[in-house]
Amino acid sequence: MAFDGRLLPGIGVLAQVIETGNFVRAGEALGLTPSGVSRAVARLEARLGVRLFDRSPRAVRLTEEGRRFHAQVAPLLAGLEEAAGDASATAGKVRGRIRVNADPWFARLVLAPRLPDFFKRYPDLSLDLIVRDTPGDLVAEGMDVAVRFGEIGPPGLIARKVLETRIIAVAAPSYLKRHGTPRRPADLLNHECLLFRDPVSGKPFEWEFSKKGQIVEVPAKGRVTFNDLATKLAACVAGQGIAQSVAFGLEPFLAGKVLVQVLPDWAEERYTLYSYYPSRHLPPAKVRAFLDFVAESTPRKR
Repeated sequence: MAFDGRLLPGIGVLAQVIETGNFVRAGEALGLTPSGVSRAVARLEARLGVRLFDRSPRAVRLTEEGRRFHAQVAPLLAGLEEAAGDASATAGKVRGRIRVNADPWFARLVLAPRLPDFFKRYPDLSLDLIVRDTPGDLVAEGMDVAVRFGEIGPPGLIARKVLETRIIAVAAPSYLKRHGTPRRPADLLNHECLLFRDPVSGKPFEWEFSKKGQIVEVPAKGRVTFNDLATKLAACVAGQGIAQSVAFGLEPFLAGKVLVQVLPDWAEERYTLYSYYPSRHLPPAKVRAFLDFVAESTPRKR
């Protein structure tokens, strides 16, 4: 089947609608009226034979076919952009804007402190950083990269392991002085535990401890449930209770004895940080640059 060059303008409009969120803002970016954007999308849908968007007076939303189509063509558009850069003798430059969906813990502890180094290395690159607890729909939202803790997911994306960290329990010396130090996981039933809410289920995460292949579940209880790890950490430092956390990022607190690890023999559980991007082909230079920078900024194990 011969390539239909008339698809390209429509694909460009499609990408702009996804990036800006609606036809009006896409039209402003492209110099088109909203009706012009709508007609371009309709022509693309007609040529493809599928509906790409569900439309309502207030919003547009990608259909399942639209998500799949965008996931396939977005890397190709990025490749065209790079090819244009090559033609104008800027092939060696990493430039443009990159949209990154980041885990809050990683964003605060790793990425934000190193942004000056990142932009010193890539002065022609700009960053649109979305920090939140859940990944959302990366393709539909036009994200270039995501950096998330947890199991591999979401499906349909390329995953790259960034680091592996232990899950540890910590407390402030002031808390342990008042309440004593637990010697085994079951002792936590008599302690104030700082709970963290699972953003997916809405319920506090369950506490598990692992030692030599043995896994012990503890029905941890506490008077405070958090949805922000940094706030939970601050409460732990203040002596409110015992917290479970990824070890990654806690090194300064432990080294300065602001926090003390409890139950160190029961800390074999590990949690993985992954980066994700949508292309199965060679990702654009800006994505490769960001992934390499993240890898340099984080050790493989903590």
